[in-house]
Amino acid sequence: MRNQGDPISAAPADEPHVPVSAPTLLRQGRSVWIWLWFVLGLAALATTGFFVTTYGAAGPAIASLLAFLPFAGVVMCLMWLDRWEPEPRAMLVFATGWGAFVAIILTLAVGMFVQTALPATATLAGFGSIVQAPIVEEVLKCAGILVVLAMGKRALDGALDGIVYGGLIGAGFAFVENIKYFVEALLGGGVGDLTTAFFLRAVLSPFAHIMFTAACGFAVGLAVRRGKNVLLPWLLGLLVAIVLHAIWNGSARFAGFFLPYLLVQIPLFAVSVVAVVRIRVEELRLRRERLDEYVRAGWFTPQEADILSTRAGRKAGLAWAATLPGDRRRIMKRFIHDGARLAWARQRALTGRDPLASVDERTLLRRMLITRSELLAPVGV
Repeated sequence: MRNQGDPISAAPADEPHVPVSAPTLLRQGRSVWIWLWFVLGLAALATTGFFVTTYGAAGPAIASLLAFLPFAGVVMCLMWLDRWEPEPRAMLVFATGWGAFVAIILTLAVGMFVQTALPATATLAGFGSIVQAPIVEEVLKCAGILVVLAMGKRALDGALDGIVYGGLIGAGFAFVENIKYFVEALLGGGVGDLTTAFFLRAVLSPFAHIMFTAACGFAVGLAVRRGKNVLLPWLLGLLVAIVLHAIWNGSARFAGFFLPYLLVQIPLFAVSVVAVVRIRVEELRLRRERLDEYVRAGWFTPQEADILSTRAGRKAGLAWAATLPGDRRRIMKRFIHDGARLAWARQRALTGRDPLASVDERTLLRRMLITRSELLAPVGV
């Protein structure tokens, strides 16, 4: 006998009733807490105030335009990773803002405190770049991952999601940090120094902060996917982020930039890229396992499961949708997005970490039936 409390057990009828409009997912666990927008706004004002009072208005404005170029590039890469199971936009904006404003202004505050309370540290070779910066910056950035998870327990589902959120926090931090480096180079050495700073930070190493914080995001996302407590994985991920940051800064501090860049920094980036590819393959495999449960229950065909969980199937599905009247690729993309969300809802239900996962399952199944009917609807219907 099928368990009627389990959405997967109730296969659709041959001709299901299709509502006029698709139901919406629960906002709880997918939205930013309202009061945190005020915190973010205050941090943004404080950060802006620091730059204007310290450097004036013109210098930071020019530096901001230059810093936006690498920022836009890395964000586009992260959004490309997230394209088939998009995270809520507000959560993505918040993660970026946390890195750009909250982590930055607190880093500046801690730096001023250390200079005042422990002036002797200024004379220690490499203390600021190899000890203080990696610890303070990564603690503050990685704290943002825990905040995102606390708000978005139904948005951060796996390791790739953790990488995206951690990467965006790092991207936001790097954006504002680059403004500081660029404006100081401009005011201190003119266009020549600014060109050098831009080449080193924006061209050669735009992914540095992204890699550091994404390591912690990966650890947290993996624990979430497995339904485990995230505290220890967060601490381990934080340690990895700090060590990577210290190695990155230390190699440049004591051996110059270019040799460590070739021997240390490029290999670190290559390892990170390979790791992300492997994680993506693994999560697609897990997605297929979860969707196969719906196939066995009669909700989807094996071909539909291919479309929802494999690159070849997705390519074929989009090509087929393009041949339908009116070019229905947009509808097919919606079907694929909801399929990914459905697989993660099922994973949350199986791990027991989300008591409302079955609500998401029912909602997504209804939405996908509606989308399927739109794909197959004759012209004029």
